[in-house]
Amino acid sequence: MEKDHQVIFSRDVVEFVTVAAEFCAFLERSEGAKRSPFVDTTLKILPLLYLKASLLPDCEMQGDEAPETYVTEETYEIMRMDVASILREKDDYLEVFLPEMAYSDTPIKKCISEDLADIYQDLKDFIFVFQLGYDETMHDSLAICKENFGLYWGQKLVNTLRALHDVKFNVDNEEDNEEEEGNLNEEL
Repeated sequence: MEKDHQVIFSRDVVEFVTVAAEFCAFLERSEGAKRSPFVDTTLKILPLLYLKASLLPDCEMQGDEAPETYVTEETYEIMRMDVASILREKDDYLEVFLPEMAYSDTPIKKCISEDLADIYQDLKDFIFVFQLGYDETMHDSLAICKENFGLYWGQKLVNTLRALHDVKFNVDNEEDNEEEEGNLNEEL
């Protein structure tokens, strides 16, 4: 039990919890945000989130059941729609890292908003359990989050990062950035 307590309160876990909580809070505050600052902040927090997740210690489930979850379908959908409304026509991107891609004649379309909502769901559920403060469920939640990082949301994170990089730096997007800057100047 003492060893588990040391794991869940280790420096790497505490730093991951901090970044994950900030990522969740950022998305929760993003409704109505302008695309350019949203993309800028997301491009900064996602690499940090990936780094902190990759440093998590190995651990295994102790309990028989997975800890309870926080994010409902409604919460997920609200988050996805908020991000989609910020990104508008830049929400879609072509996925190249799916196994199905090897057998597909047509590109597979993904959405940044859906990927960010998927990451949010896993991290918010993790943070929710950590806030409850019970060592065993915190440990189990950490084990699940680390496993899901490796199997699911880690790849979504790097794919989304690539897509967001394109939103920010693609030459075709300069017109969008100038238009958004013009709108910002009008507001001032």
